[in-house]
Amino acid sequence: MRQRVLSQLDGLAPVRSCADLAELRELLSSPTGLVPVDPRAKARGLVEWGGLVVDRAGHRVTWRGDPVPLTPAERELLALLIGPPLVVWSYEQLCAAALGGADTTALRSTIKRLRRRLRGLPGGPQVHTVRGVGYRLDRPPRRNDH
Repeated sequence: MRQRVLSQLDGLAPVRSCADLAELRELLSSPTGLVPVDPRAKARGLVEWGGLVVDRAGHRVTWRGDPVPLTPAERELLALLIGPPLVVWSYEQLCAAALGGADTTALRSTIKRLRRRLRGLPGGPQVHTVRGVGYRLDRPPRRNDH
């Protein structure tokens, strides 16, 4: 099982293992955790996931060339989730980086709206909940995946 998981993650991001959920939470909340988040240092530019492109600077999202109407909060959450590396983002990290420190209730509401909008994109990304930790996306399909 471990080898299968490692082969699926090969080249996407560093892999760390944890003995239990408490250790994972500690890792995610530590200053040296999986994804350093500094809301003032948000990267600008294009972020891509398969046929989905988030243009942070241009405030646009497109799916296979067609515009996808998203609110600024939805757009920023999506840019973080699809940006490299694809990792599990903790609730706290997403609240700080995408919602300006809003609480998890606002995060859940924004994720719910984002999921509804992404459902209309055939073959597009889907937001997955990692219970007790946060949210993640699947890796984009490879060019030869059907």
